[in-house]
Amino acid sequence: MGIGLSFLRKKAIWSGLAVIGLLLAIANVFLGHIVNALFLNANGVIGTAVIVHAEQTSSTLNDQYIWDYDAVLKTADGQDVPFAFDTMTASIYPIRNEILIPPEGELFVVKYIPGFPRNAVILSDQSEYGKKLKMDEDFQAVSKAEAELAFSPDNKVFLEQYRQALQQFIALHRNDADPALIASCERKLDALTPPK
Repeated sequence: MGIGLSFLRKKAIWSGLAVIGLLLAIANVFLGHIVNALFLNANGVIGTAVIVHAEQTSSTLNDQYIWDYDAVLKTADGQDVPFAFDTMTASIYPIRNEILIPPEGELFVVKYIPGFPRNAVILSDQSEYGKKLKMDEDFQAVSKAEAELAFSPDNKVFLEQYRQALQQFIALHRNDADPALIASCERKLDALTPPK
């Protein structure tokens, strides 16, 4: 179009549209799913979905196989809409440097635009699988601090870091973690001697 306009208008500047179009096409490959996730999160309607079929492809990304997913979305008005995505095109919010696809058969929360529900963003932090991953990540800080203290039980810095990690984990996950895990963390916190 840019080259055609440059011939019609007799001005070479219009051919710059071809360069801009090429740059936007390249940017879309890397940023399209991110822009889509931000748009759908800001303007979408909440729904639920489930992956009904997952299939490994022969293509790879960062030495990991790309997967194709077939899913069904239940819209806010109760309609069931089949849709498909793959590891490369999945829109996930919040934006992270990891691809958090829910397991097959587990319900997850999505946002979509009414009228085009096949384009959906996965809300990982509002879905059970995302909450569990976040809790496991938060508990890793407790495990790390506990291992450091076990290595050097007299180190007051390690003791205080362990105390803070336990307090933070309990505060963040008191209502959504396994009650036995919270009780164990509270016992460990009570057993710590106050810092001098």
